[in-house]
Amino acid sequence: MMIRTAFVPFVLASVTGLAIALAAPAIAQQDGAQPVRDQVDHPAVVTKHKGRFGGQSIAYTATVEGISVMTGANEGAKIVSFAYTRDKVDPAKRPVMFLFNGGPIVAAQYLHIGGIGPKRVAYPDDVKADPSTFALVDNIYSPLDAVDMVFVDPASTGFSRVAPGTDPKAYFSVKADAAQFAAYIRAWLKQHGREGSPVYLTGESYGTNRAAEIAGQLADGPVPLPLAGIFLYGQAANIIEYSQRAANVTSYVASLPTIAAIGFYHGKADRKGRSLETFLAEARSFAKGDYLTVLYQGNAASDGDRRRIADRLAEYSGIAADWYLANDLKITKERYRVELLKDQGLLLGRSDARYTAPITDKGSGADPADVLMQGVQTFMPIYLRQDLKVDWKDPYVPAVAIASLEDWGWGDGTSPFADWPYYKGITRMMTLNPGFRLLIGNGTYDTQTTMGAAELLATQSGWDPARVTLRYYDGGHTGYSVAATAKAIGDDIRALVR
Repeated sequence: MMIRTAFVPFVLASVTGLAIALAAPAIAQQDGAQPVRDQVDHPAVVTKHKGRFGGQSIAYTATVEGISVMTGANEGAKIVSFAYTRDKVDPAKRPVMFLFNGGPIVAAQYLHIGGIGPKRVAYPDDVKADPSTFALVDNIYSPLDAVDMVFVDPASTGFSRVAPGTDPKAYFSVKADAAQFAAYIRAWLKQHGREGSPVYLTGESYGTNRAAEIAGQLADGPVPLPLAGIFLYGQAANIIEYSQRAANVTSYVASLPTIAAIGFYHGKADRKGRSLETFLAEARSFAKGDYLTVLYQGNAASDGDRRRIADRLAEYSGIAADWYLANDLKITKERYRVELLKDQGLLLGRSDARYTAPITDKGSGADPADVLMQGVQTFMPIYLRQDLKVDWKDPYVPAVAIASLEDWGWGDGTSPFADWPYYKGITRMMTLNPGFRLLIGNGTYDTQTTMGAAELLATQSGWDPARVTLRYYDGGHTGYSVAATAKAIGDDIRALVR
């Protein structure tokens, strides 16, 4: 069967010109393939390794293992994970973190070897570098010195498969998808004698929605399982608040800091000698103050106020004031990707706007930043064979295509933009465990899940601010592709678990 590699964003919906992508941006799928149903019973593959993490030389064990879980009377799956556990320590109370990507149904390979596992794909700092220069290297930034890590692939991705008699689509919903993870976490802890370990989650992109739902299910279970903390990276848990419908003025306020950062990076904004940090601080203040006020006034705003706001928007974004006056003082992130470097014939990357490519087909086409995904897709099979010694004949499935909103069950609503309060699962976990802590991180140049959206989540969800840390990182939706960000994320995870 021929393999087609599609380096395109997994875009779930387009709302008023804004493409909302909840997946890790690049997927590979088999032509005409359906989700793989066959289960093969493989014994766990265990290998021993050494590495240097957090400045410490440590020995660790890698375990590739499948565990069967049931989430209903006739629904189940064998979930295969990749666990990295530190040797020569007492595992009973050592922290353990379960990590997963988004999708909704994408394997965890992007977090796994993209930036947090013991090996990572190294990318040159030059965003125009040839992909042939990418390399798989020891990840000295991995937090394995401080926390054991279990990278989990949902059913029908990676080597995970639904049980015989279970329709793969049984897990195509917010609640059922999270249920398989909640069941797996409980099963893994029991099987490995880790019921006393502090438990953490890391979710990326739609994985942040998943993490919130998992937290709620673990809190609400007959035997509640208190989580110690969650890291939400590239969060989408409040997507209803920042989706760019024309009348959703909050979304334009939330996206302005990201637009300003991109304009600054490409030399289109009026920097006026300011550092990026100062520039963004001023952009945030303007967005939440004067800009929000005039946007809320709409057509009742005076011509003078509109001109004043348009001039400031031009300063921060690099788009002409007259353009803003002609477009109701609003620009969607998707439109900005096309407009900013249009004079050069270049399109900005959606998942990382530092990357550019020639505009084709009126601005549509592959995401220029998908080159970052190529590295993971290229090296994952090599890593499986050479480092982890996995010689299974089963295909490692990167993703299951979800073609439309209707293919996924969104709960009480019909889309991710319905009033689906993902964050309340975290609220229930905070109530269950007063020691629970939350880390929210976002890539500076990510147009899919933005810095402003992360701030909205942190400030509008009713959480105790003393229990929430908000961090912005150099890079985009997969910011760990930047070495400095991989280090920062590793350090922030260490701080979270300690």
